[in-house]
Amino acid sequence: MARPTISKKQQKEIAKERIKTLFSQAQEVFSKNKSLAHRYVTLARKLAMKVRIRMPIEYKRKYCKHCYKYLVSGVNSRTRTRDGKVIISCLECKTFMRIPIKKKS
Repeated sequence: MARPTISKKQQKEIAKERIKTLFSQAQEVFSKNKSLAHRYVTLARKLAMKVRIRMPIEYKRKYCKHCYKYLVSGVNSRTRTRDGKVIISCLECKTFMRIPIKKKS
């Protein structure tokens, strides 16, 4: 018996839900098992690439762009503001992510 086909739009909606679930699980499990939280981030990234969707902005800020580790401020990352930018330092791989602060007009 053949599998029912799912449209691309449905696939993307399912992927967005799954990414949301993976990040919430990563947040819950981080204090107990950091490597599992890092694995959840990797799976979420691969899923987003597979179905060709952008990672939502609230999740983009929760992992390092260089080593792909889940970041928790004060534990394995440092967050500072300077010269109109938010600077997130990953303490795992010693790199910085600079995010400009938008001015409201």
